[in-house]
Formats: sequence, structure tokens, C-alpha cells
Amino acid sequence: MNAETFNGVMQQVSRLTLRQRELLKKRLDELDGQQEGLAVIESQNAARACPHCHGTELFLHGQANGLQRYRCRACRHTFNALTGTALARLRKKGKWLGFSAALVASQPLRPAAATLGIHRNTALRWRHRFLSALKADRAATLQGITEADETYFLESHKGCRKLQRAPRRRGGKASKPGLSGELVCVLVARDRARQTLDWVTGTGQMSKAQLSSALQPVLARDTLLVSDGNPTYRYFAQEAAISHDAINLSAGVHAKGAVHIQNVNAYHGRLKQWLNRFHGVATHYLDNYLGWFRCLDSHHATSRKGVLAMALGKFPHLTVT
Repeated sequence: MNAETFNGVMQQVSRLTLRQRELLKKRLDELDGQQEGLAVIESQNAARACPHCHGTELFLHGQANGLQRYRCRACRHTFNALTGTALARLRKKGKWLGFSAALVASQPLRPAAATLGIHRNTALRWRHRFLSALKADRAATLQGITEADETYFLESHKGCRKLQRAPRRRGGKASKPGLSGELVCVLVARDRARQTLDWVTGTGQMSKAQLSSALQPVLARDTLLVSDGNPTYRYFAQEAAISHDAINLSAGVHAKGAVHIQNVNAYHGRLKQWLNRFHGVATHYLDNYLGWFRCLDSHHATSRKGVLAMALGKFPHLTVT
């Protein structure tokens, strides 16, 4: 737009009604958000390789939807900064930063959709596209004194159209006492450096095979594993040749000096309190919510730009070994 045309537009602004000014401001904010979001997306493109053949000899190949496209000299495929990421082919890029801010604020679905002016189904689809990438922000190993304990959630088929049982009102309660197959087990391990890992092990009480599958690949050889009196941990530690100490909570023992499981139990409490705002989480998506909370609790998801970058697969805080 040349200067003369711009001056003409500026003169017309004073004639706008209050409602028209609000709409204009909203549109300008959307354009600013779109440009800022595109800048974040393109900034993740440094030293990019072809997502199809991993070749590095690329040349520019025009633009589409505000993003630079590239062509690989080796395989001749074209791509942009979103190709191969969790956000590929999603629309309304101008609202992605706003949605990232909603994730930072742990905003429930409907308020987030209303704030951004999108349908709640769109917000749900975006949430799990973003979270499918965020949950990859996991430590490679746990070291030193590592606390491990399991917690349980009532199995939920929220959103399912073909329930195999009678629906429960407002979540309800398990029909059977104790650790039945109606409960989903979540194992959490946390070391003293506050690195946290979690796994959805399945329904009912956790088995030694499930515990071994989760913990053995991530525990350093010199780790001291601390748990409650559940014998499953003792059997696993003996088989894996890992040092183990148990806290007999049923006998009223809560700590042996620096050896306790208070950190992991406190994490369970924060997790359950945080999940309450969503009024029930479908078991199918529980792993995504665990990853979301882990990013928030570790202070890795503190800004909307940071969350958008992680959704694109860039994890500056990820431990590399």
C-alpha cells in the first residue's frame, strides 16, 4: 500500500463506530499473531533436512500460505517448515500462538475455543495435535535417588459413542472395591534433579513385567530406587541388579533420612488437582495430559512461543545422552 492510500485509510478510521473499531482491532491483532506465529515456525527451520530422504541440499521453491517452500535436490520432493511435524496441514495458523497461550494457562477446551473464536471440535483436534508433540519432552535417564510410585485413575471412555457399559454420571465411582480392572494405573518416577517420567501401564494393579518395561531402560546403573512397600519393586530391583530401598508407609514410616517418596507423592497430588479442571479425561488421551502436565511442572512450557516451538519438535530443554 502506498502512502497516499494509507493516509486515506487513516482518515476513514475516525468515522468508524465503536463496534467497527473493535472488529478492526481484533482483525489487526489476528494479523499480528499470524505474522508472529509464522516467524516462530520459520525460525525452527534452521539447518533443516529434507523430511523425506534427510538430504541437506535444498533450494527455495516459492511460498504457500505464508511459508517458504523448499525442494530437495536428491529426491525432488517439496516441503515447508511444517512438513513432518504434528501441526502439518492444520489451518488457521494465525491462532496457533493464542492456542499455545491457552495451553500455558491450562485453559479448558470451551473457554479456549471461545477466546480464539474457533469451534470446540477444532480446539480439541488442535489440543491433541499439540500434546502429541509436547509429550515427547522426556528425560532420557533418571539418576541418583529416584522415587517411584503408582497412582490410579478411574477408566474413562469420555466421548465414546459406543459404550460397553452403562454411562456414569459426572465420572462416578468404581463398582468394585480395591484395585480392580476399572482403574487405570499410572507409574511416576522422579529423581532428585526433578526429572520426571510417567507411564500408563494399563488397568488394574501393575505387574513386574510392566514395571520392568517402563523403568529398566531409563534407570542409571548407580540409581537408588525408592518405593513404598509394594513387593513388585523389590522383585524388579533384584532382577535388574539395581539398589532399592522401601518405605513402609503402612507402619507409619515416612522417611529414612534423605530416603523417602514424598517428592513423587507430592507430584501425584499436583497432577490430580490439575486434572480436576477438565472434569474427567478420556483414558485414550491420558498419556497426552500426563505429558502436558509434565511440561508445565518442569517449567518447560512457560511461554506461548516455547510451546509452539515444542509442538514443532524443538525441545531446548530435552536431555541428550
